[in-house]
Amino acid sequence: MPPKKRARVSKRAANSDKDDDGETASPAKEKTGSKSKAAAKKKASSEPAGPPQYRHWLMKSEPESRFENGIDVKFGIEDLKALPNQTGCWDGVRNYQARNFMRQMKDEQLAFFYHSNCKEPGIAGVMKIVKEAYVDHTQFDKKDVHFDATSKPDNPKWSMVDVQYQRMMKRFVPLSELKKYHLQHQAEGGPLKDMALFTRARLSVQPLTPEEFDFILSLENEEPL
Repeated sequence: MPPKKRARVSKRAANSDKDDDGETASPAKEKTGSKSKAAAKKKASSEPAGPPQYRHWLMKSEPESRFENGIDVKFGIEDLKALPNQTGCWDGVRNYQARNFMRQMKDEQLAFFYHSNCKEPGIAGVMKIVKEAYVDHTQFDKKDVHFDATSKPDNPKWSMVDVQYQRMMKRFVPLSELKKYHLQHQAEGGPLKDMALFTRARLSVQPLTPEEFDFILSLENEEPL
């Protein structure tokens, strides 16, 4: 749940005929180099691959009023836009996978602001990550709806990032339209065939591939499907 109140390799030219010192390589050196490269390649292929490194995101929030313990958890893109510097902390995330995705986020990366749990869910605009993951203060606030008694200050469970409003979409892209493309791409191939919005629908913070992000962004210039 986003904020309710707080603002806030170097390149080198390759030459197959020369060593690094500029001298012409002998056949023996070439052979040794080939063996070394083959061994390195084999070692690299045997090592387990790390987690995917994402650069684009989709983050869900509720634009319509909903009360928990007497507190309205509403926060739409217009609320973010209205904050000082159009910036706020994205607090209240209480799902481990969503939290882990936030911990991967880097400054300047872009995310879609997705309106959820409302009459017409969908993508409303674009925002930017402006502060990488840090401790979510709401987990320690007993008056906050996201208080977590099991989280301790010396070992906090939950993180948040700061986001900044960038712009509205040229047109709102509804979930219903995205679902049609998802089904079409599943059948015929396309960038939205494995989109997390449909394969991991409950996650409030989701990664996007560059292809998914670019395709969705292109939809704002198209007539609704």
